[in-house]
Amino acid sequence: MKSWLPRLDWMLLLIMACLAGIGLMTLYAAVHQGGIGLWQRQVVYWLMGMGIFFIVCLIPVRLLALMTWPAYLTALLALMLVPVLGDVQMGARRWLDLGVVNFQPSELMKWALMLLMAHWFASRHAASFRDLLMAMLFAVVPAGLIIIQPDLGTSLLLLLSATAMVFAAGLPWRWAFYGIVGGLISLPVLWYNMHTYQKQRVLSFLHPEADPLGAGYHVIQSSIAIGSGGLFGKGYLQGTQARLHFLPEQHTDFIFAVLAEEGGLIASSLLLLLYAFLISRIVMISARAATRFGAMLCIGIAAIFGLYVLINIGMVSGVMPVVGVPLPFVSYGGSALITMLAALGMVMRVHIESRDKLPWQRLGSPFA
Repeated sequence: MKSWLPRLDWMLLLIMACLAGIGLMTLYAAVHQGGIGLWQRQVVYWLMGMGIFFIVCLIPVRLLALMTWPAYLTALLALMLVPVLGDVQMGARRWLDLGVVNFQPSELMKWALMLLMAHWFASRHAASFRDLLMAMLFAVVPAGLIIIQPDLGTSLLLLLSATAMVFAAGLPWRWAFYGIVGGLISLPVLWYNMHTYQKQRVLSFLHPEADPLGAGYHVIQSSIAIGSGGLFGKGYLQGTQARLHFLPEQHTDFIFAVLAEEGGLIASSLLLLLYAFLISRIVMISARAATRFGAMLCIGIAAIFGLYVLINIGMVSGVMPVVGVPLPFVSYGGSALITMLAALGMVMRVHIESRDKLPWQRLGSPFA
């Protein structure tokens, strides 16, 4: 058996290390006054996550393919248990108490769904329209369970990432137009079934100044923080919006505003550049994958990371409604961080196995 250490993608590891450094520095800036325990916990989550990352690196892609249905069904069962056994935090029932940690099943479902859809398309050389619809059904069921928690942001991310995989599998692009039209038609129904706080978030996105101390407070304060950072920022640990706690959820959903205020456009651009490097690296590994399953899995993972970044920075900067999506590797949170690192472990495994194949042998079979 060949040693897998020399076959690691060191560029991917370097990007991860840079994101870890920026993430921990930004989180420390967000919580250094009275919340240092959260930063220490995040360091522990990073250590746990990196351990899981290297463990996943050892799992053959063939075995990952065999784990797809068990992983998906386990995540689906956990989502079903949330309304019955879940803990209520911040007005939402999204977590299961495992004794040691509180676990968010929706985080596991994102990656379990990508595994299942990659397996589904890898086993079909030419996916039919029926196959594509069935794949979307795999996403619609858990998205429905997540939206009743309520967690609109995660459910949208789940559906959008699944849609990206369906298009990558061969759905004609004209269906994107049909989907947009259908979405516009269904807006009244969606609005009627939204929770009150979700409607307030949409209204605050359109007119944040109408309720500056209520629903529009988040967007206004984050916009002030981002704008006041200027080109070079106010300096590390010198941000007034974060230090005086004007920023809401400054260690989770709105942590990008902390970075922008203290590091300015330079630091913000650096973080965005790292995300671009990360996603492009995953896509590059997908193109070189030895199996169709590995290629599709990497596409799904790249789509999730891209959507995470787009939605979070969009809502913090006021160009998208606030839906509560964390910023990858920067926002505080154990469930999200550990599952993201596990997903990158799968990407790394795809890369390791692609090194064992000659160019003309790659993508020769679905799973091996």
